[in-house]
Amino acid sequence: MKSLLLGNEAIAYGVLAAGVAVAASYPGTPATEILETLERFKDRFVTWATNEKTAFELAYGAAVAGARSLVSMKHVGLNVAADPLHSSAYTGVEGGLLIAVADDPWMHSSQNEQDSRWYGLQSYIPVLEPSDPAEAYTMAKEGLSLSERLRHPVLLRSVTRVSHVRAPVEVEPPAPPRWGSFRRDPERLCLVPANARRRRAELVEKWRRVEETAAGYVWTEGEGDVVVVAAGVAYTYVKEALRRLRTEAKVVKLGMSVPVPPKVADLVGQSAVVVEEGDPVVEMQLRALGVRTAGKLDGFFPRYGELDVGRVAAGLAKALGIAYKPPTPPRPPMEPPPRPPALCPGCPHMGTFYVLKIATAGLNPVWSGDIGCYSLGVNMEQQDVITHMGSSLGLGLGIAVASRRFVVATVGDSTFFHSSLPQLVNLISSSVPILVVVMDNSYTAMTGGQPSPSRVTPVEKLTEALGIPTFVIDPARIKESVEAVKRAVEVVKQGRPAVVVSKRPCTLVALRRARAAGVEVPKYWVDVDKCVGCSLCYGLLRCSAIAPRGDRKAYIDPALCTGCGMCAEVCPTGAIKGERERWLEIWRQA
Repeated sequence: MKSLLLGNEAIAYGVLAAGVAVAASYPGTPATEILETLERFKDRFVTWATNEKTAFELAYGAAVAGARSLVSMKHVGLNVAADPLHSSAYTGVEGGLLIAVADDPWMHSSQNEQDSRWYGLQSYIPVLEPSDPAEAYTMAKEGLSLSERLRHPVLLRSVTRVSHVRAPVEVEPPAPPRWGSFRRDPERLCLVPANARRRRAELVEKWRRVEETAAGYVWTEGEGDVVVVAAGVAYTYVKEALRRLRTEAKVVKLGMSVPVPPKVADLVGQSAVVVEEGDPVVEMQLRALGVRTAGKLDGFFPRYGELDVGRVAAGLAKALGIAYKPPTPPRPPMEPPPRPPALCPGCPHMGTFYVLKIATAGLNPVWSGDIGCYSLGVNMEQQDVITHMGSSLGLGLGIAVASRRFVVATVGDSTFFHSSLPQLVNLISSSVPILVVVMDNSYTAMTGGQPSPSRVTPVEKLTEALGIPTFVIDPARIKESVEAVKRAVEVVKQGRPAVVVSKRPCTLVALRRARAAGVEVPKYWVDVDKCVGCSLCYGLLRCSAIAPRGDRKAYIDPALCTGCGMCAEVCPTGAIKGERERWLEIWRQA
């Protein structure tokens, strides 16, 4: 059956056709849809884990026990899972283990660029690299079988333009899940030094067999004196770029980009142009095989950002000495207005940031932030540093120790469980006075609303058990929350850490459920006779449903208002009207 699928959906259907039994992931764009697709199939074990390392270990353990398993994540998540990743190559697996990783060139939704193929080279794990959704399906299906045949994990590396493009894919029905049965083998599975040394020697020897396997993932097409080596999505750009340049070339396509087998050097000859998305991983392997290359290492293609047809055509023209004038796109009659990212109208984080600003007035705090929706607090001048998941508490501790400044560390509920629990224990043992604010909206909202562990394990139970003074607030209740946070601030000023847990579910999830249930969401409006244009609602609260009129008085867009009523709480003149109590209770249960 042919279906129009995202690349991520194709990966999911590929492993289903291969009989995947166990799948685990931590949500992260551009990889999230892989597990979301698998969740619909209830005859397998499919779960969201607290972080990528936990997800990897679950799938790895299942594969050690003989089941066919998948773990998926985005590129930075592979850093979190790097420890078990390397060990999995030493022990090998019994069932198939496919590691699906989606890289994000030019950081559409990430804090850095990263080429996950380096992990393949470093850990001795082969890397399959599809060029489109149809190939993603085929390679995911074959990858599980290949892993089981080699008794070795296999990494499938996608990129944003493969994961998030739709294309027709021929899909087979899901195969029954292939479960396993654990067999004791401590010499292989217990990586104490004596065993690990033997496994390392065997791993290097196995890598030669993997190189032989990689030779089966090399395809050639076209003829000419020019040879172009391409891997992954870059192959599709090469095909179109050669048409633009009206140039004939022999194209060598690599479906497995790590390792590059010696056979490729024979196919290529003395020199080749190398086109790949990300770092010069293939190019460096070819140079090690004695091939003279023109690619990223010599500046023919950019070392950062995404490739596209225009960049590839320009790079090929430069490498081949061809005159090329890129087409000039037509300019629109007027440029669209800028649309900086903003918190959704009625977002609980909006209320939390307002409360924090009021409660810490005069302290000039350092705002130590984290990855998630609340990173948009940077637009409210309430994020000074954001680098990675867990950076808020981790970096915040260092900043507090070094500068003796009042630090507010803001972290989401999902990130709290992902990264911050060990840091919280460190906070207790070091007793650094810092205000930790857990913005608990019950969902991993930035990646589409996957449920957070806080729905079953309340954050405040953990912080209280650790003996940290904890204050729970509802950010929709602005006035009550300000008073509670002021008490937490006093604890920190006295030299002890404190935690604020700000609890209210994601507005978007609540709205979706309200619409499905036929619940009417209240709308707030402005009595212009009472409004004095103080700008607290649109300038300090920063609700994106509210804008100033020409006379600076507030206007609430009824199409955007979500009935949170926070604006009415901050309005000093009572100019904003509405009724929200029934809606707040429905929303709280989302």
